[in-house]
Amino acid sequence: MTPAQKRALERLWPRFGLPPEGEVTAERLFGRACPLQLEIGIGTGDTLLALARHWPRDGFIGVEVHRPGLGHCLQHLEREAVGNVRLACADAVELLRERIPAQSLSRVHIYFPDPWHKKRHHKRRLIQPAFLELLADRLAGHGQVHLATDWDDYAEWIHQAIASQRSLVNLAGPGRTAPRPAWRPVSRYEARALRLGHRLHHFLLGRV
Repeated sequence: MTPAQKRALERLWPRFGLPPEGEVTAERLFGRACPLQLEIGIGTGDTLLALARHWPRDGFIGVEVHRPGLGHCLQHLEREAVGNVRLACADAVELLRERIPAQSLSRVHIYFPDPWHKKRHHKRRLIQPAFLELLADRLAGHGQVHLATDWDDYAEWIHQAIASQRSLVNLAGPGRTAPRPAWRPVSRYEARALRLGHRLHHFLLGRV
């Protein structure tokens, strides 16, 4: 963590961090009713900031456990005067289960989650049937989940996870991937994956 990132966490977290307790709602975070979007695993926050600028009337929650990334994001939130973002340094599953009410999210974004390459570690992958069912419960009526991975094995895993639960449906069709949304910027990780020749897989899921 750089000194600037550390200072940003100390100085800006009271302003941009989630309250430590209680339900997480748009009214509580932003003082108004608005669509609420969630990005899990924001990295340095580049995509999150771009999404917040694309939907300025929506509220955004960015979840990340890597504190230097949060510090980087805080610096840019202040510099660019972005007011519709709040951050959480938390386990995403616990946050969804314990603090985010049912039917309260309009979109959930999960881009390039850790694929946990080794077979014995597959149980640690974020995308599991039970997790997809939890997301479905937290989505509003026409809510969507946007996913992307650059690992073929993880893409097949995601297809299987979708098929193993009944709460979310692949809007592109069973076994198919979706077009890359034009509004999502190319992150640094994604640019690196493209340079390495990885194939990108995009998913768009909706409630049944």
